[in-house]
Amino acid sequence: MPTMTLIQAVTDALRSEMREDKDVVVFGEDVGKNGGVFRATDGLQAEFGEERVFDTPLAEGGIIGTAIGMALYGLKPVPEIQFQDFIFPAFDQIVSEAAKIRYRSGGQYTVPMTIRTPYGGGIRGGHYHSQSGEAYFTHTPGLKVVIPSTPYDAKGLLISSIRDPDPTVFMEPKRVYRAIKEEVPEGSYTVPLGKARLAREGQDLSIITYGAMVHVALEAAKQAEQEGISVEVVDLRTLLPYDGDAILKSVKKTGRAMTVYEAPKISGFGGEINAFIAENAIEYLQAPLYRVAGFDTPFPYTLEHDYMPTTDRILHFIRKSKAY
Repeated sequence: MPTMTLIQAVTDALRSEMREDKDVVVFGEDVGKNGGVFRATDGLQAEFGEERVFDTPLAEGGIIGTAIGMALYGLKPVPEIQFQDFIFPAFDQIVSEAAKIRYRSGGQYTVPMTIRTPYGGGIRGGHYHSQSGEAYFTHTPGLKVVIPSTPYDAKGLLISSIRDPDPTVFMEPKRVYRAIKEEVPEGSYTVPLGKARLAREGQDLSIITYGAMVHVALEAAKQAEQEGISVEVVDLRTLLPYDGDAILKSVKKTGRAMTVYEAPKISGFGGEINAFIAENAIEYLQAPLYRVAGFDTPFPYTLEHDYMPTTDRILHFIRKSKAY
């Protein structure tokens, strides 16, 4: 079984699905001969030709509008938005058109489209290349929002997204594109959408997180173990719909919980998870629900590693929750 990075797993998923289904097409800014800014589509145009893998103008609204039309006519487009920060010119197409078509047509039409986009900080990209805007899309019924944290999940979740009949925003944590490796099966396989992964078992506290923050949370949990605190880490994998059963199962076992995410704290997705826990498991809680998140400022260039959640910040709230 080959060992892959997360970005290699993304490429392998695209190649696998394009080989199996001629209706899958890939396009975006510089994704063709150049293979994309992160090389996620490297080699695909050479194998599948310019009709199925092609470059577009720098016009995100046009990219997504074109993808919607393709999907309505039976194709399975996988458009790439080069950085999630640049997705907003296409925001209206995504939330007002793609997300609404199944509902407004009474189920006659669907939009089997997967929008791939790298998101988040950690690569010294500055405030226009480091934002985490997942909460904008989780507020939109009709979309699915998927964020992998490992190479294995990246491939399986991307294949599931491409095969899904509804539009998916597939957000890739670029901080860990090449930072981790693991064995990834060859050929096609799927990881189900809407199902969380138990990344680490624990008894004293649950951390609910996703994307690159899974690995920061795991390191914090490892350090907490040295202090005699057993921390469980739940990797959501899919934010919309999220796996409420997995969240409640963990929280009811540990009696303490926090969410970790790198977006600004106010209105971040972790607030939704904490509200869900409060509504459904408050009688199990032995301490307040905490959020460890980015700060409510634009993303800073020189201070990005202070802005993003760190193991020390997570450990502070682990200790605070345990001592409550």
